[in-house]
Amino acid sequence: MKAYAVVQTGGKQYRVSEGDVVDVELLTTAEGETVTLDHVLAVSNGESLTVGAPTVAGATVTATVVKHFRGDKVVSFKKKRRKGYKRKMGHRQELTQLQITKVA
Repeated sequence: MKAYAVVQTGGKQYRVSEGDVVDVELLTTAEGETVTLDHVLAVSNGESLTVGAPTVAGATVTATVVKHFRGDKVVSFKKKRRKGYKRKMGHRQELTQLQITKVA
């Protein structure tokens, strides 16, 4: 089994391995720079699993920022029939694409 880690960023949790490309909530790091994710909830070396309480001490995940972009539009629509009530609202989330380089 391949080594992996579970990291938390932007209020969400992601299971990542070396070489993975993940889309996370917007980070302030510039494109091409390296970012260290130190809020690691679990780490596996391929044989054993270490689960933190709440985080694993000394565990880090290193990633490179590939690009910043906006996600697909999500449409929220409300309607009450026969009342003339309609509300349509759209949202596009700002995202950052990360290339995972090292799980330690």
